[in-house]
Amino acid sequence: MYKSGFISVIGRPNVGKSTLINKIIGQKIAIMSDKPQTTRSRIQCILTQDDAQFIFLDTPGIHKPKFKLGEYMLKAAEGTLKEVDAIFFVIDATEKFGGGEKYILERLSATDKPTILAINKIDLLEREKILPIISEYSARYKFAAVVPISAADGENVSELLEEAKKFLPEGPKYYPSDMVTDQPERLIISEIIREKILHVTEDEVPHSVAVDIEEISTRKNKTTYIRAVIYVERDSQKGILIGKGGALLKGVGQNSRPEIEMLLGRKVFLDLWVKVKRSWRNSDGALQSFGFGDK
Repeated sequence: MYKSGFISVIGRPNVGKSTLINKIIGQKIAIMSDKPQTTRSRIQCILTQDDAQFIFLDTPGIHKPKFKLGEYMLKAAEGTLKEVDAIFFVIDATEKFGGGEKYILERLSATDKPTILAINKIDLLEREKILPIISEYSARYKFAAVVPISAADGENVSELLEEAKKFLPEGPKYYPSDMVTDQPERLIISEIIREKILHVTEDEVPHSVAVDIEEISTRKNKTTYIRAVIYVERDSQKGILIGKGGALLKGVGQNSRPEIEMLLGRKVFLDLWVKVKRSWRNSDGALQSFGFGDK
């Protein structure tokens, strides 16, 4: 009997959801950063095994929104709870239970989906501290299973998948065996560039950044030309992102290019531009142009 189904991966920002997805898939699909709210959209990733196919929805971290962009992210995250066969609720073992976790448990109470608690970052914790965490969360919600994991080094990730497999219905392969995401190349490229920006900019810039791929074309020498426009909200942010003599922007391009070439399997000329689109995070029109919100 072949099984296939959809699993939503939810949790507060920065608990390691994208790291877990990438570890499961075996390559980087979801971007990772030490800054919260890195994932902005539902990124669909696929793992195919001999007896099952898992389709994961890596969702934005559930948080109190401050902008229309945040409202979209919250809607995207919560919307998956109704569409899936099972849920991974990922928590950070090094953080205490708080309002964010309480809010998520309230949302879970409104669903009838089996939820597996993934207690992440156990590699950063003394082992005797794990059992009290299990006890605290189990007293607050009836989980289908509880699995302590380290998404960073892969500890117990296979056990997490085995638990999830129990709740997948009998079904077909929805995607070819070698397919790991249904996201278009343009989106993955823009996310790679945004990740590199997150790594090199300070707190003022990261959440004000959007990346739009304006052109992908093949040049005479078989090189793929990619023109990407990086949007920020203020002139000062533009200056920060370009850097002295264009050094920071050049670094973003140098760091992005190898991953994009690996994705496409060919040489890439990456042409980066920075433009200001004021208050785009609160503009319905801008959000739609960047692929957020309702079309």
